[in-house]
Amino acid sequence: MAGRPRSRPARRILAAVGWSVSDMADQSGRRVVVTGANSGIGLAAATELARHGAEVTLAVRDEAKGRRAASGMPGRVEVRRLDLADLSSVRAFAEAWDGSLDVLVDNAGVMATPRGRTVDGFELQFGTNHLGHFALTNLLLAKLTDRVVVVSSLAHGGGRIDLDDLNWDRRRYRAWRAYAQSKLANLLFVWELQRKLEQAGSPLLALAAHPGYAATELQTRTGSPIYNLASHALNHLVAQSAEDGALPTLFAATEDLPGRTYVGPGGFMEIRGAPRVVGRSGAASDDAVAERLWDASEQLTGVSFPL
Repeated sequence: MAGRPRSRPARRILAAVGWSVSDMADQSGRRVVVTGANSGIGLAAATELARHGAEVTLAVRDEAKGRRAASGMPGRVEVRRLDLADLSSVRAFAEAWDGSLDVLVDNAGVMATPRGRTVDGFELQFGTNHLGHFALTNLLLAKLTDRVVVVSSLAHGGGRIDLDDLNWDRRRYRAWRAYAQSKLANLLFVWELQRKLEQAGSPLLALAAHPGYAATELQTRTGSPIYNLASHALNHLVAQSAEDGALPTLFAATEDLPGRTYVGPGGFMEIRGAPRVVGRSGAASDDAVAERLWDASEQLTGVSFPL
């Protein structure tokens, strides 16, 4: 079993200024899965993990795009198909995983899409961003040796978990509200997962990260031409690069941090800057809602906590 990388004590790390990839510990001997790693933040994170010695699996829906991305990456990289909007694909990926896995980065996601459904009938954003990763993580949990990092968003602060209508069957669909709900669900998933891990006596860690405002394809594929155009302009004027947006994920994936830690950019309004531990909304640390959301997620996916 591969151990956690040696790194500086957490107190020193959290006080550090300007953490960058040059501060990452050597990742040799570690196996890492990054979902949605063929572009954007996922690609940037996977590239640095591979550059630092990790054996990285790009878990992607489009294998051709994944192979193109992998061809330009350093180190040991492989591509495997994973469609988070299809639970049969999630199960197939988990069942095919051989041996142990040190780090799982739940990065893939869709944002503010028109009303849609996953293969299993879930609202597309909730089903992809939360339920797909919920199922994947639990199916791989017994093989994990270190941690899972779930990528959320600043948008979680505007989210509300409607436990009576998680899939927007009765409410009028609002793309941004649905996105915010899915990102809040990501943080509640981490909150409850860490509680369950500790209750089971497991040393595994559940952490979260957000990229701030990073220029990726995500902002220009919302289904709204007006918003896509505005995002394209803002990406050039305000956003940090995908490489900088990946730093919070890399920090959470490689440094000595306690479970439930949430990492984001340390600059103005957490939009950009070097990574640091950040706060979350009160709704993202609600024990009762986290537990009820977990129960609902188990019922919807048919996947339970395995430890």
